[in-house]
Amino acid sequence: MIVSELAELKPILTSLVLPPAGPLLLLALGAWWARQGRRIGRWLLCLSLLSLWLLSCNAVAVWLGQKLVPSPPALPPSQVAATLKAQNIQAIVILGGGLQPVAPEYGSAQASADAATRIRYAAWLVRQSHLPLAFAGGVGWANHGAKDAPTEGYVTRQMLSQDYGLPLRWVDDQSRDTAENAANIKALMARDGIQRIALVTSAWHMPRALQMFQKAGFAVLPAPTNFATATQRPLLEWLPSTGGLQASQRVLREWLALKITQARGG
Repeated sequence: MIVSELAELKPILTSLVLPPAGPLLLLALGAWWARQGRRIGRWLLCLSLLSLWLLSCNAVAVWLGQKLVPSPPALPPSQVAATLKAQNIQAIVILGGGLQPVAPEYGSAQASADAATRIRYAAWLVRQSHLPLAFAGGVGWANHGAKDAPTEGYVTRQMLSQDYGLPLRWVDDQSRDTAENAANIKALMARDGIQRIALVTSAWHMPRALQMFQKAGFAVLPAPTNFATATQRPLLEWLPSTGGLQASQRVLREWLALKITQARGG
């Protein structure tokens, strides 16, 4: 019970450490010390402002992604079907990427932008290969225990059916993190003898996801999507933007989670 309660604090503690909250807290501490005449306060003020600027630049987010959580390369688009066949892949597994709990224009919860990107790519892979689809995702620690919170599995099944005309054969809608994604979907797919999968998730999430799914007993072909790349002219890449800040936050969150996982022995 205590372990579960501590785990549910994870999204709160993570948000306080990562940008923008982390640099802003550092800024507040620096301002307090500066008012007391302490030199370190002025240094912290400069450091927090500089870090917030840099972490809001897409160029920095791209660099962080390459250095901290390098992903396997994308599958060659023109050779996808041949690659999946050569690797004897039996199914495609999509990892959940979060929900938009309220979407007034639809009248129901929808997949987040990250999740929608993963779903779209998985649907494309299915049409190239005709392999069955699985989904691993639940409510997440951030929404765990929320009243009437829809599961990612339910939303993904609806999206695949309505938008792509594709069924989900296996659905995990109970897991709260990547480790549980791997363990739960493994138990479901083992009944049908599924051992070799193509794993679809965002590029920055792939290193940890690959580790977790291999540990669960799968033979995994990484099928990353949603790569962090330069999207604007060089000068604009070094100017702060909400997109750059969000990309940096994702990479740093994933790097932190990967380090914690490694410290626990995988």
